[in-house]
Amino acid sequence: MTNGADETCPPKELREWANQQAQGVRDAAAEGGLRFQAYLPAKLALWLLDRIEQGMFIDPSEAVFVLLHEARELEQHSDLRQELLKRRILSAADDPRPSIPAEEFMAKFEATRKKPRPEPAVWLPKQED
Repeated sequence: MTNGADETCPPKELREWANQQAQGVRDAAAEGGLRFQAYLPAKLALWLLDRIEQGMFIDPSEAVFVLLHEARELEQHSDLRQELLKRRILSAADDPRPSIPAEEFMAKFEATRKKPRPEPAVWLPKQED
């Protein structure tokens, strides 16, 4: 998510491409909605699958629909968004795990980023009988 505060992230070229893409599909989306693919990292994927197994959602598409609707509703309540951000920051500050130096973090981050990833699982829609 971006709010325009940091002009370097994402890079200008990517922001321009995304803007053109959004403009290019806007009319069709206004008529028929929008279908897209999403990749979830393992921890988030497992969180979502847990919610599906618990009956909270039928499938990932329903989860995206519900959660984006909730995000849209929350958008107008800047006080609540600020409170959530404050709580996340306080929770991170209260994390009992020892902190690591920035250089060590960046080295681990780069090693993880360069490591080959397994193919992600793919959710297949229910086939009509």
